[in-house]
Amino acid sequence: MNGIFDQLTAQKASVDTSTDTPAGSTMDTEGDEANKRIDNEASQSTGELAHRTDQRLREASQELLRFGLLEESHKPNLYRIAQTHLDALNTILEPLDFVAHSDDIRGLVFLKVRKSDTDGDLLDEWKHPLVRKQRLTLEQSLLTAILRQYFIAHEQEAGTGAVQAMVAVEELIPQLQVYFGDTGSEAKERTRALQLLDQLKGHGLVSAPDAHERVTIRPMITHLANPENLKALLEQLKARAAINNETQEDSS
Repeated sequence: MNGIFDQLTAQKASVDTSTDTPAGSTMDTEGDEANKRIDNEASQSTGELAHRTDQRLREASQELLRFGLLEESHKPNLYRIAQTHLDALNTILEPLDFVAHSDDIRGLVFLKVRKSDTDGDLLDEWKHPLVRKQRLTLEQSLLTAILRQYFIAHEQEAGTGAVQAMVAVEELIPQLQVYFGDTGSEAKERTRALQLLDQLKGHGLVSAPDAHERVTIRPMITHLANPENLKALLEQLKARAAINNETQEDSS
């Protein structure tokens, strides 16, 4: 016959057995689920990384989107990547309606707005949600044409693609005076020239003046100041000259 202590001991053992087994089983199940979840997340992360564009190509495309151009003289590594993988770069840019063009002779990769199928042949009728169109003023266009002459002359002398085409600010002032007249103040003429050069610097056409007030003409100028744009500038100058002639005739 079992005593009271034997009965209590038997009941305690039964309770311990009934509570220990399910708890251990639950912990094992939760642990397995957590491990599976971690494995799935790791696998998903690995898959995303595997489908990512090469980091160097991403950097080249980001730099191109930031500044609109890549020059071999300024960013040689990114330029070489863009030049070597131009097709892959344009695949990245295509959904944004951009296209990268290469001028390997001058060491230049630059961005253009891709023309849509509805644009037809209108060269100037493009719109883009990421780009604000900035038209050059008549003075800016004229200075661009003058600088292009210096750049082409430098290439003819030193060879196409030659760098360091430089011009002094003092050389530009008399040429601006021919078209826009003499203000009578040397300081004003110099200030006007420096302001125009600073504006063109923002378009990637020239560098900042050095200690001797000389600017380096950058190769992008050959693509901005192309024959079509220069023809439009000539038409503007002719129209302006006609207006001035009519004004002088009326006053006389």
